[in-house]
Formats: sequence, C-alpha cells, structure tokens
Amino acid sequence: MAIQSLVASPIIAFTILLTVIFTVPPIFEKLRLPGLVGLLVAGVILGENGLKLLNSESDTIKLLSDIGKIYLMFVAGLEIDLEQFRKTKNRSIGFGTLTFIVPLIAGVLVGRLFNFGWNSSFLIGSLLASHTLLAYPIVSRLGVVTNEAVTVTIGATIFTDTGALLVLAICVGIHGGEFTALSLATLLGGLAIYSVVVLFGFDWAGKEFFRRSGDEQSNQFLFILLALFLASVGAQVIGVEKIVGAFLAGLAVNDVLGRSPVKEKVEFIGSVLFIPCFFVDMGLLIDIPAFLKTLSSVWLAAVIVIALIGSKFIAAFLAKLFYRYNTAEMLTMWSLSLPQVAATLAAALVAYQTVNPAGERLISEGVLNSVILLMLVTAILGPVITSRFATALQVSDADLETDSLATWWESHEIEIEESSNQFTVVVPIYNPQTQRYLIEMAALLARHEGGRIVPLAITKALIQMDDPQLVTALEQSQKRLQLAQEISQEFDVEVSPAIRIDDDAALGISRASRERNANLVVMGWSQTTGFRARLFGSVIDSVFWSSHCPVAVTRLLSSPTSIQRILVPVGDLTRQTIGAVRFAQILADVNQAEVVLLHVSDRKTPPALVEKFTSQLAEITTKSQLQVKTNIQTVKGDDVARVIIREAQAFDLAVLRSVRYRTAGGLGVSQVTTQILRELKCSIVLLGEPHS
Repeated sequence: MAIQSLVASPIIAFTILLTVIFTVPPIFEKLRLPGLVGLLVAGVILGENGLKLLNSESDTIKLLSDIGKIYLMFVAGLEIDLEQFRKTKNRSIGFGTLTFIVPLIAGVLVGRLFNFGWNSSFLIGSLLASHTLLAYPIVSRLGVVTNEAVTVTIGATIFTDTGALLVLAICVGIHGGEFTALSLATLLGGLAIYSVVVLFGFDWAGKEFFRRSGDEQSNQFLFILLALFLASVGAQVIGVEKIVGAFLAGLAVNDVLGRSPVKEKVEFIGSVLFIPCFFVDMGLLIDIPAFLKTLSSVWLAAVIVIALIGSKFIAAFLAKLFYRYNTAEMLTMWSLSLPQVAATLAAALVAYQTVNPAGERLISEGVLNSVILLMLVTAILGPVITSRFATALQVSDADLETDSLATWWESHEIEIEESSNQFTVVVPIYNPQTQRYLIEMAALLARHEGGRIVPLAITKALIQMDDPQLVTALEQSQKRLQLAQEISQEFDVEVSPAIRIDDDAALGISRASRERNANLVVMGWSQTTGFRARLFGSVIDSVFWSSHCPVAVTRLLSSPTSIQRILVPVGDLTRQTIGAVRFAQILADVNQAEVVLLHVSDRKTPPALVEKFTSQLAEITTKSQLQVKTNIQTVKGDDVARVIIREAQAFDLAVLRSVRYRTAGGLGVSQVTTQILRELKCSIVLLGEPHS
C-alpha cells in the first residue's frame, strides 16, 4: 500500500515519465527501431497490465497526454509546407482526394465486416484516410523534394488530415446522442466559420504581433502557445474536438513562423516532453493479454493493416494512371502516404475516450490496439520503401538548370556588380587563440574577390553606457581588433574594423553585416551543445536564421593558406549544395588546391542513375569561370556519415552545408551532418544560407 500511495503522487509519476522519455528512445534507436516504439513499450510495461507504476486515469498523465495530443496535431499543421501545396494545388487536391476516399471506403468495409455500426465504421475509415510524412527527411536527403510526385504527396497531406479531422468531428457529434440533419448542418456551419476565423484571424494577429515585438523571442513563443490553446478551447466551445482546433492553429501560424528560431523552440518543447508523454499514455492503454485472448481482435488488427496498405497502394496507382507518373514515382507516393502517426493516433484516442449516454465507446479497445499496431507497422514500412524507390526519382531538367545557375553565392556576386559595392566579408572575433585563422580565411576570400574584410567585435550592452565594465569590455575589443588589423595587413587586403554594442550577440552580428551590406559572414565554431543550446538556440543558429547573406562557420585546425585538398560531400543537386561547391572552388583557386566532390550512393541505386548524377555534377562544375582542379568521386555505402568520415582522412578541409530535417510529427531525425561534425579530424567549413 505504501508503494501504491507513493506512485500515486503527481511528482513521482512525472519523474517516472521524464526518466522513460530520457532513457528509452535512445535504446530503441540503437536497435534501429523508432524511439516512439520504445515509449509505447514502456507504457505497456509500466501500466496496469505490467508494473502498475503509471495509471492513465491519473490527473498528471491525463493533463500531459492531453497537451501532447493537441501539440502533436499543432505541429502536424505547422509542418505542412504551404508553399509546396500552392505549387501543385490541383494535383495535390486530386491525389489527396484519392488517398482519402479509397482508404475511407476500405475502413468502412472493414468496420461493417466486423459488425461495427455505420458511425464507428466511418470513424475507422477516417483513421486510415490521413497520413504522416514520416519519410520526408529521406526524400529531402536524396534531393528529390522538387520531383512533382513528391510535391503532390506533401501537398495532399493538408487535404487528408483536414478531411480525417472533419469526419472525426461529425462521428463524435453523432455518437453523443440526439443528432439530426439540423444539428449536423449547425456543426458544419460553425466549424466552417470557426476555421475561417482561426486561419485568417490568427495569421493576421501573428504577423502583426511578430512585426511589433521585433526580436523578443520569449514573448513570440508565448504568443504561439496561447494561439494553440485558444484554438483548442474555441473548438470545444463550438462542440468540436480540441485536436481540430490545434491543427487549424498550426496551419494558421505556419506562414508567421516560417523557419524562425521560435518555431524550433515550439517544436523542441513538444518533441522532448509533451508528445512523448502522449505516446507513453497510448502504451498505458494497450492491453496485450486481452488483445491476444480473442482471435477476433488479432484478425481485426491484421485486416486493418492490410486494408490500409492496399488502399493507399490503389490510390497511388490511380494517381499514376491519371497524372502519368512512372512506377518509381507511384511507389514513392505510396510509401510517403503509408505512415499513420500524428492525426491517426490523436483521433483514435479521442474516439476511444468518447462515450455516449449509454456508456458505449465510439471505437472498441480492439480497434485502438489495432491502430497502434498499424502505426508500428507503417512507421517502419513507409520509410524503408521510400529509401528503396525514391533513389530512382529524377529532378526535372528545368529545376536543375535553375538550381545550377542561381546559387546563393553567384546571386550575391551579381548583386555586387549591379550595386558597384565592394565584396565585403564580416568576421566576428572573440577568441584571440582562433582569431588568426579566421582572419586569414576571410582575407583570402576577400582578396580573391577584390574586396575588404570587416573584423567585428561585439560588446555586451549594459544599462549605463559609462559603466566601468562596459569601458573595460570596449578596451578588450579594441585590442582584438588591433590584432585582426595586423594579421590582415599580411594579406594586403583592405580592413575596416568595427565595434558594436548590442544586447544579443547573434543579432549584433546580423545587424552589423546588413549595415555594411556584407556578402559573407565568416564565424568561428561554437561549442554550445546539449539541452540549453537546443532550447535557447546557439549563436550560430540565430545568425543562420537572421543573416541576410551566406554564413561560413569554421573549425580550422591549421592555417587556411596551407590547405591543398578540399572535400565537398554532394548528396543532391540543390542550389545550396552547388553553392558549397562554388565556395570550395574559390578557396581552392586562392591556394592552387584540389577540390574533390564526393557522392555516396546507396548500394541499391541503379548504376545508370549514379552515372547520370555524376555527369550532371560534372556539367555544373565546368560552368565555373575558375580554372580549378575538380574531381568527382563516387562511393557506394549504406552509412553515408561513416563513408565521408573515412574518405575525409586524406583531406585538409571538408566543406559541408547546414541542413535540418524534421518529421511532420515534430520529432527530430538524426542528421548525417551531426555525426560528421563530431568525428571529422580535419578542418571544417559549415555553410548556411539566409533563414536556414
């Protein structure tokens, strides 16, 4: 009894949850299983059918799970790429209709086959109709996001998720009791008006608030959270489930946030705390003994999984016929629309918890368990199929031509010519030990372009401008700038030292760069990592976001003048990658060095496709006006990071680009770049374009 009363304490329950979230996902990821699977398993073990340490009926679990549920749908709305949807609006709606209607019909048939009522059957159908873009990072890494089939599937997400939540709202209303045609019309009318108010009202209010609040990220963060909960409460007021409001709020503030640091913080809080709590709660509801005891439950789960996989395939096949896609595009559309995570799980839990006056649940425990099994199967199967067939996709020649001729580096060169301004490199300096190599790198680039460098010292602002601490800090900054000027004179390049007093170092760098119309910012490496950096963001993250020009973050182990071999890993042919190639060629031209472009291809990639990629890359390199020795090396390997780390041992410098991948559930995906940065033994330049 003493143990049970101790476990009932909200603080103890929260501590157990934090321990599970902290320890379990990494263990499952090492076993090459999704971390979410680990959270579900932990819920099963710690729940009523296991160790009885957590109870899904406790106030603590209910609160955290409810927040996690609406947070999951909010992030799902936030992550939908509205720009991609606008590009292929008609075909996205077409495929969205197919991949919604076909699974909906399949789900209804399954429900009727197992003697569920029409309302419950339609609800089961809606659970199959949505999809989560769990494999988006894979197509992004392969550089095929601009392929029309991928773009159409991404755009279709907004249609399927919205449709599924609309069906959920209607089914929940019908299950509640007295439901007539008039009440249905009232619900739909109220939902339509509410949607317009949220989508346009919150979008306008958000843009106005962000414009007025400037760089006050804490208030902006609170505004977004307030928008989320206001939309959720408002949905309940008009008689609609709160996850519908959360999803609409995500869509509404989508344009407001863009890819800002505030969006990173919003997603981070959800992905490390609230969303994992929701998945643990789902695990607490799973009753494995009861599930295995009845053969009908096992058959139900099997038929639901088969119905989902089959119906999504039929929808993709019909899209192939209508829009004349090839087989690889069809299979990629199918695999991208397979995973059932965000909307499916949130809606399933809502339906399970919806009880009518007679005490009957909208869906049975067997259906809930089947949906969880469906999530596990599709979350693993979808990305596996995507990685297999997306390698055969091709980016159109028009996209490639645009990307190869309009890289961010070349566009800034054009701006210089048009404005007749000098090529300007801003170099923030702080650490005297790493200052020399930074200045040398900037000086080499500026001299090559006939430009100047601006060594920049940021001094932390204080309330009184005559504060002795500020005076001392300014004197130290002056000394650092004097040293920077002496180093620069060795390279015979124009120097314009600058001191800036600012509250925020990152914004101080970006503002000073904008004031001097800089064409490049060269920064030193920041060692800020871990929880604090992810929550509040590092200086590098903030500069990447706020800068108007490209940013080169460097970790230089030796003088840039001694660099003879430069490695540039090339995974795709996007404009950012080609910008990295141009940067490496300029640096190589200064030192008469060699550039090697390394392409690591999957072992299953057809040789003809690798050959085509290589020829396109060769064509791009020859367009450069620089006479630089540039070689292309292709290596087959499943572990991209390991291959790059191995090959980089023979090089002086590796030029990488900053890329972040996220899933539609707001759950971080491990990046190849992260592992490379941690384990590379040579000098590194990490390039980021504005707003990245």
